[in-house]
Amino acid sequence: MKIIAMIPARYASTRFPAKLMQDLGGKTVILRTYEAAVATALFDDVFVVTDSDNIYDEIVSHGGKAIRSIAEHESGSDRIAEAVATMDVDIVVNVQGDEPFTNREPLEQVLSVFRNDGEKKIDLASLMREITIPEEIDNPNNVKVVVDQNGLALYFSRSVIPFPRDTNAGVRYFQHIGIYAFRKEALMDFSRLPMKSLEASEKLEQLRYLEYGKKIKMVETTHVGIGIDTAEDLEKARKML
Repeated sequence: MKIIAMIPARYASTRFPAKLMQDLGGKTVILRTYEAAVATALFDDVFVVTDSDNIYDEIVSHGGKAIRSIAEHESGSDRIAEAVATMDVDIVVNVQGDEPFTNREPLEQVLSVFRNDGEKKIDLASLMREITIPEEIDNPNNVKVVVDQNGLALYFSRSVIPFPRDTNAGVRYFQHIGIYAFRKEALMDFSRLPMKSLEASEKLEQLRYLEYGKKIKMVETTHVGIGIDTAEDLEKARKML
């Protein structure tokens, strides 16, 4: 089973322009993310796929592997699908470009789904963590997921799901952690299928997979990613180093 990691990297960012090229302890954010993914030793290959000459040059000039996107894309999945279309691979892992502290454990968790899926029934694997603080549950920036008894995703939403009409029902709330592993076939299907109403409404690309009947296996984790979305996040990351 050939497994590769793809790091989609857009130069533009609404909240923090050029965040991936910011200095983080003597290296750019995107270079640290790339090196962290390579250091896990889980992948046959690691690539940054980008719409930016600056990011492309940054990775290649430091001995890394990068792919220049030839088209604009609405989502990271679309950008990755373009890059892997002609590659002979089985599993593609989407590593977020703004997470320079990417570590091995959560990536191993998603990959274990496919190693245990001999019948190849699972199309995607991803992570979720339990949240209990009301403010975290209510926050629309925290995407929630509900699953069935086998851990397969039923729905993702920015809203509170399930709705707590009975507060004594013992419901657990889970936040979706945006680490994905795809079978290549599912990823290519995604890029060919048009966006439907649920994805358009919630602005969550994972809903396209569900709307077309793909199976997403969710794995519970205690992992909390450290993403850099704002200048304040960057300062926190510098202090961590």
